[in-house]
Amino acid sequence: MLFFLVVYVGPVVAAGVGLALLYFMKSSKEMPRNWDEFLTEAWFQYHGVRGLAEDRINSRYNVVELFKQPGRVAVMTGGNRGIGLKIVEKLLDCDMTVVLGVRNVESSRRSVAKEIPVDKTAGKLFFEQLDVGTMSSVRKFAAEIKKKYHKIHILINNAGIMAAPFALTDDGFESQMAINYIGHFLLTHLLLPEIVAAGEADQHSRIVNVSSCVHLMGDIDYENFHGAKSYYGATHYNQSKLAQILFTKHLQTLLDSRGAPCQVHAVHPGVVDTDLFVHSSSTVIPWFKKALFKNPEQGSRTVVFAAISPKLEGKGGSYLSNCRLHRTHAMAKDKAACQKLFDYTREMLKIEDFGRPQGH
Repeated sequence: MLFFLVVYVGPVVAAGVGLALLYFMKSSKEMPRNWDEFLTEAWFQYHGVRGLAEDRINSRYNVVELFKQPGRVAVMTGGNRGIGLKIVEKLLDCDMTVVLGVRNVESSRRSVAKEIPVDKTAGKLFFEQLDVGTMSSVRKFAAEIKKKYHKIHILINNAGIMAAPFALTDDGFESQMAINYIGHFLLTHLLLPEIVAAGEADQHSRIVNVSSCVHLMGDIDYENFHGAKSYYGATHYNQSKLAQILFTKHLQTLLDSRGAPCQVHAVHPGVVDTDLFVHSSSTVIPWFKKALFKNPEQGSRTVVFAAISPKLEGKGGSYLSNCRLHRTHAMAKDKAACQKLFDYTREMLKIEDFGRPQGH
């Protein structure tokens, strides 16, 4: 009887648990409508489960050492909740000045005040209005920042959405691509002079792009970049996350060619229990994410590690997970592919010379 249970029942139970995990990692509450969407969902779930396993296996490496850095300025998109809020706490612990670009300044200020004591934020934490998916808002935000700060030591491109229903922004961009990638591309371009000005030979300024492990299954579909022909939330999320990786790689190449004391990193924070999963089936059972996912504090560590760790000095262009260098998409090693997307985006935004004012 014991032999029968081990050989026959055991695998069935394991398979059932596996299927349950896969279902509750589904990117959408809806079922795939065709074969392509089914394959996308299967791979999405595979990378999600694999990400969960890697987070558990590598948890001992997911550690960041904080140290005082008075006088340094960090700018971040988002930051009023989830991972971003915990990133803010760590940067403030480093005695930095932190500026957050948020959609609603007053509600964000109240949200932060509930979690971080006012004596810790007073004179150190500032809020500016920003809708990173709207290019006019990005330009206005950047102009305000440039008026107040001549040097920006850290830029963290953190705001994002995942597997959202199809929507076009006022600029005509698919919403996930606009928020996760294009808006941050433009913001980095506009703030780059101040970021480069803050860098030093032995302490580079840093740009951190918060990406995801599912970039590994992404592809850049120039024929359907904004979902006009067909749209599946997970497919376009994966594309936006891969775009961040290729941007990271090419921007580092560009900075190196200019001799700029600045480095760029892309980060997978882990599979984290945040509002990012609002469209996911993982919300069906409330305890599911809390039992299996990282909490926001754990998810914030690799982002802060990428932003401040001396161990990464001179290692720009890298992709990190659990505070370690990690494998990335094969396309990221293709310089021509990285430049193609970079130029495509630059032309889309009518940027002549990235990181330099028009006419220079």
